Amino acid sequence: MDIGQLVTAIGPWAIALGAGFEGETAAVAGGVMANHGLFPAWAAFLATAFGAFFADQLFFQIGRRFRDRPFVVHARQKPVFARAVGFIERWPTGFIFAYRFLYGFRVVSPIAIGLSHIPLRRFAALNGLACLLWSAVFTTLGYLFGPAVDRALKAMAPYKTEILIALPVPGTCLLIWWLWRKHRQRRRERLNPPFHAPEIQ
Repeated sequence: MDIGQLVTAIGPWAIALGAGFEGETAAVAGGVMANHGLFPAWAAFLATAFGAFFADQLFFQIGRRFRDRPFVVHARQKPVFARAVGFIERWPTGFIFAYRFLYGFRVVSPIAIGLSHIPLRRFAALNGLACLLWSAVFTTLGYLFGPAVDRALKAMAPYKTEILIALPVPGTCLLIWWLWRKHRQRRRERLNPPFHAPEIQ
């Protein structure tokens, strides 16, 4: 079996795993791979939706069954967790549909929902529909813009030496920006200790 056949065989499973625990990048990659004919577009779409659904259900069960374990306690200490709790209390159905599209909410939200009064069946039904919608959006983006990425790479090929020389410049700037953000975050945490959200019965 050559590398192309291997990617074709395990590609959807890799996309499912990535979509569940990494997110949009894997979903878009699935669309790009489908555009290249490595596997059908429907396989990329279903794999992305399945991976997202499985991960969400797993985190929901972790929140519901292991609320006192360190992983859940750590998640509850994050500032975004308290915001998720507020959204769940005000707009439970809308939030279940929306949180996958909100930056920073993807992991803590199903844990918070697991700690809430929302029944498993209701969450599973709404989460399934939300994952199908999310998968359709990002898989389609990858499928449609895959050719544009290829054209951009081919256009840059004659300048690969210049690009390799220039790459350290934005990389260094990005590293400095990231270190500056981490410094500001640590400073805010020292000045404002994290809020501990009350347990939802």
